[in-house]
Amino acid sequence: MSLHTSTETRADTFATDWQHWHANHEHLRSDPHGFLAVTELHWLGTEATALAGAPGTWRVEDDVVRVALGEGDSLRRDGVELNTGTGELAFGPIAERDGFNLGYGETVLELAKRGGEYILRPRDPANALLRNYQGTPAYAPDEGFAVPARYEPFRQPRETTVGAAVEGIHHVYQAPGQLRFRLGGQEQSLTVFNGHAPGTFTVLFTDATSGVTTYAANRSLTFSAPETGGPVVLDFNRAVNLPCAYTDLATCPLPPAENHLTVAVEAGEKTPLEREGSL
Repeated sequence: MSLHTSTETRADTFATDWQHWHANHEHLRSDPHGFLAVTELHWLGTEATALAGAPGTWRVEDDVVRVALGEGDSLRRDGVELNTGTGELAFGPIAERDGFNLGYGETVLELAKRGGEYILRPRDPANALLRNYQGTPAYAPDEGFAVPARYEPFRQPRETTVGAAVEGIHHVYQAPGQLRFRLGGQEQSLTVFNGHAPGTFTVLFTDATSGVTTYAANRSLTFSAPETGGPVVLDFNRAVNLPCAYTDLATCPLPPAENHLTVAVEAGEKTPLEREGSL
């Protein structure tokens, strides 16, 4: 086999792998109860309040969410029907950035804590944003943006406060380390947060394409690395949008100030069609 053919085969494999990954990511994004299905963002307070898209009245007392349901109303949690008769349902306390879902008819009610406050987000499969979703545009896969990098853990995790897509709240993360790499002929670094799955880490970043061809506020990239540090491949072709790129009903974190790359990362997901012309 010639070197030319071998190179073509490797490039084709890289592109095919990316296509499979992107299709799977789009499938997850289009889940009937995913963030495209969110119809409301309710911030819960101490006064019992009726909320659009949810039954009964909701209030917070002593870090516990209390729900008084009306006659004939019920909620489900983990498939179990919940009702109160004349009393209240109580949920919590819930840890920061944690939450769970409650079933209500065909809708899912996401109960969570963000920025120290409790929120309720109804997720309706009939929501127009989900129903009309046409997919997210992305750059064609380019091996040149699968960048060799080095993960360097800090001696101690650093508490890092970042802003949010919703004005007035902040997110606090423990940053375990940083990435160092070269891109576009320049030395770059990114502060790293822990990922959702064990052994994974996440970076939130902006770059010279942000607000031009990619979403202005943030993109996210997850990678695997040993906790003790070492070489990794940072594949920017798999940089994705966060929920705030699609809806104003999201509380997504913004990147730390130092996570602005000075070069154009022309890889990964672009500005969603839902936001084009509005930024």
